[in-house]
Amino acid sequence: MEVLNPLQKIPTKIDPQEEEWDMEITPQNSLLNFNFKEIWRYRDLLLLFVKRDFIAGYKQTILGPIWFFIQPIFTSIMFTVIFGRLAGISTDGIPPMLFYMAGVTNWNYFSECLLATSTTFTSNQGIFGKVYFPRLVVPLSIVVSALMKYGIQLILFLGFYGYFFFQPDSAIQPNAYIFLFPILLIILAGLGLGFGLIITSLTTKYRDLVFLLKFGVSLLMYATPVIYPLSVVPEKYQLLAVLNPMTSVIETFKYSFLGQGTFNWFYLGYSFIFMLILLLFGVAVFNKTEKNFMDTV
Repeated sequence: MEVLNPLQKIPTKIDPQEEEWDMEITPQNSLLNFNFKEIWRYRDLLLLFVKRDFIAGYKQTILGPIWFFIQPIFTSIMFTVIFGRLAGISTDGIPPMLFYMAGVTNWNYFSECLLATSTTFTSNQGIFGKVYFPRLVVPLSIVVSALMKYGIQLILFLGFYGYFFFQPDSAIQPNAYIFLFPILLIILAGLGLGFGLIITSLTTKYRDLVFLLKFGVSLLMYATPVIYPLSVVPEKYQLLAVLNPMTSVIETFKYSFLGQGTFNWFYLGYSFIFMLILLLFGVAVFNKTEKNFMDTV
């Protein structure tokens, strides 16, 4: 680049390497590049996406955020009537309403992260094609906004929990494993994010996965001890049930808060390692897809 020197009236050359830039956009070489520094630089955009996801979905509804409370309550009531009263499925002595709400609250967070993240590329192709920012900001914002919804539903669960806990004949016995709750939350978020990153990368070419996903998530819930305890699963099928990484998360949550359920350090460790591997693989696939997804979307 040449700059005209006003004194000498002759052009002088400036070495481009000596110029200082506010930001440099360089090709991404590593598939496992999280680039936390760049994501942190765009934290304001992440919060903006969180606000969009949290508010926009209920902006023109009559009940608004009250839907966050209605969904787990009605789902738990339905499970109580159908599976508790009609089918007579055991809840290990825990009040059915509280038992089902414990499972539904955690499952909702996982499924929300998975379903919303799985449409990252197709839902945001207009933004991705016009302006640059770290693409991982979008799925991360989904996890954060879903966490806010989870917090509201968790408050509802704790309200019912307090009511049943102080009953004279209460069978609820919380224990020290309740301090594992942050780890359970990380596993839930990691599993939802990891599966979502993989699926959204595949849906840029295979749109059929979008239709199969909701159906698959519904089936997976029945393969997870949400509406039944792991103790009622026949022994010959328990290993198969534990291979589902969500099983130990739901069971540990119920065991720590309610005092009933199955807790095993090996099962929980398996879910955590599964989550880490899945998340790394999901980021690698996501980073590879974002380089050329505009050609296929």
